[in-house]
Amino acid sequence: MKTKGYRYLLVALGVLWGGSLWAQDAKHWYQLADSCVQVKSFALAGEYYQRYAESADFRTQKARGYYNTACCYALAGKPDWAFPMLEAALTHGYANYQNLAHDEDLASLRSDDARWQKALRRLKPNRKSLNTDPRQAQFHTEDIARFWRAYDAAKQQPEQQKEIFKKYYFEPASEGMHDYLGMKVGSIDAFLKHHNERPRFYTALRPNTLRVEAYKEDFYRAFQNLKALYPEAVFPDVYFIMGAFTSAGTVSDAGLLIGINQIAKTDEVPTDELSLWQKNNFQKLSSLPDIIAHELIHFQQDDMKSDTITLGYAIIEGMADFMGELISGRNSNARLDVWAKGREKEIWARFQKDMYHDRYSNWIGNGDQETPDHPADQGYWVGYQICKAYYDNAADKKKAIHDMLHIQDYRAFLAQSQWEAKVAGL
Repeated sequence: MKTKGYRYLLVALGVLWGGSLWAQDAKHWYQLADSCVQVKSFALAGEYYQRYAESADFRTQKARGYYNTACCYALAGKPDWAFPMLEAALTHGYANYQNLAHDEDLASLRSDDARWQKALRRLKPNRKSLNTDPRQAQFHTEDIARFWRAYDAAKQQPEQQKEIFKKYYFEPASEGMHDYLGMKVGSIDAFLKHHNERPRFYTALRPNTLRVEAYKEDFYRAFQNLKALYPEAVFPDVYFIMGAFTSAGTVSDAGLLIGINQIAKTDEVPTDELSLWQKNNFQKLSSLPDIIAHELIHFQQDDMKSDTITLGYAIIEGMADFMGELISGRNSNARLDVWAKGREKEIWARFQKDMYHDRYSNWIGNGDQETPDHPADQGYWVGYQICKAYYDNAADKKKAIHDMLHIQDYRAFLAQSQWEAKVAGL
């Protein structure tokens, strides 16, 4: 049931559940299923994952739910139950060919070669972009236009708001938006609640969400800078989406997924309807190239070791900040750097207590812990410092970039960075 993107999924689920953005029924069934998997009660877990899939709002949530259902029924020795669930996952857009072809949870299904090959034939061997030309990447803004069409129509018929948004925004979504919804937006009701509670904010924000094209050459410049530093880089399409203020950006095999409503700040936009975390993470429109650069680095990280220690999560995110700064010229999380001045030893002392445990929720995606004196996401800052120390010490900078994007041992990388000695000397 785990995929190469599992570390990102864990963070995404933590953000959504912590913010109560999931439909409660879907959240309930997912948690029950997960509990059953932990005790190897696979048949019951399959039943609960199926209920999750049936109650989830978005296509990628349904695909994930049905896929996990198939895995559980396969592990329970029930192939006649598993194959229909696998077909349902594919129908709802499950697209990870490599994971499907090699997932050990599905091993028992491969003995039925006819049905197994039928399932494999429904997928392309590689959905992920292999484009190596920075100038061939495309920037998709059609979801923004669809959002405002739905927004205007719903104002005319507020009693039909949910149906209108389904018809004009959610159902015709781009591939990138489908992925973003499943990863970052828990339910349609939560999405609408967020927007309905912030009418003045979104009215003022509208013109800024339509200005993406003005930054296109800045995006290409960052892409070309990465090509110079890391010739093996691939350059996916970029999708701009109106979300629910749960993520400024993430990645999927479809490409880079940007929550434009979280990166459209200008002086004209009022912020009094936003929470403290939302205010602090509402980024200037001019920072769009920096956010996209951060996500572009994430898209290159497939060859890094998957791990569940907090140190690994911090390095993954901090690396995206650090390399993103190298190619765009600015750190997408600069506010953390400002706050951390003079607090370096204290931050590191706290981080050391968690770094070899699975406690990422204390350091990443922890917006619910934000206070005026204690910003969330301090793990980004820690990871940035470790990566910067490693890069600064490297004689061959291109090799350092390559090696960072292929880390297999996070403890060894920390030691090689000499960050601990550096912070001790501050």
